[in-house]
Amino acid sequence: MKAETTHIDGLIVLHPNVFEDDRGFFMEAYKHSVFNDLGITTEFVQDNHSKSSKHVVRGLHFQWNPPMGKLMRVTRGSAFLVAVDIRHGSPTLGEWYGREVNEENKLQIFAPSGFARGFCSLSDITEIQYKCTGEYNSAGEGGIRWNDPEIGVKWPVDNPVLSEKDKKAQTLNEWLKTEASRNFLV
Repeated sequence: MKAETTHIDGLIVLHPNVFEDDRGFFMEAYKHSVFNDLGITTEFVQDNHSKSSKHVVRGLHFQWNPPMGKLMRVTRGSAFLVAVDIRHGSPTLGEWYGREVNEENKLQIFAPSGFARGFCSLSDITEIQYKCTGEYNSAGEGGIRWNDPEIGVKWPVDNPVLSEKDKKAQTLNEWLKTEASRNFLV
């Protein structure tokens, strides 16, 4: 597996070794020793799997209690995965990274805690699997508005399908004024 660093410290794109033949393919999506060698030493404690229709945008979501990082991959279809740095004191606070990830390229994106994450489904059916570094806690989760102009994510859709919760999400500046945001310090 090869790790590709991004312009945002801690955000990594992973290129797994994929072995293909006429029967299909095999790859190791996660191996503790390999991730440790790549500098990803966090422990994963929960796996999630979501399915979305075309043009659904989910996010930008994060969890501060306990702080949660995610290793994200697309196992069916295609999605534009996004991560936004929301860490106080970070030189890249408010900057975002986005990349198309799909079942063909098999890329994975690791965004540690202190990042808001989301995606836009680019295919009729998209399935995303992600490993989490914290167990889900509804009382410790939050969201940043998908189209916050201060962040300026260039989404591949103008009129996405959104949940009511995502439509009402706060801006990054509103989040940074909360006491809970202090859980993400650089």
